[in-house]
Amino acid sequence: MATVRKFEVERADDARPHDEVELAIVRLVDCGLEKFIQIDTYGRETREVPRKLSQTIRLDKAAFERIVELGHEHF
Repeated sequence: MATVRKFEVERADDARPHDEVELAIVRLVDCGLEKFIQIDTYGRETREVPRKLSQTIRLDKAAFERIVELGHEHF
């Protein structure tokens, strides 16, 4: 698991499509002193262990707001 508080932005205009996951869950995490948006992705049905937790990323408030801002600019 990774908690993201800040990040750099780069363009990836030569990117290729990724495989899609079967499921992602957004969790609203409250640790008492701080809140996070957490995204958990789960593996495809074709993996050795289907639907196993694959990746987790947690965004603090500032990182989430920056992602929203970038999304508005990008789309």
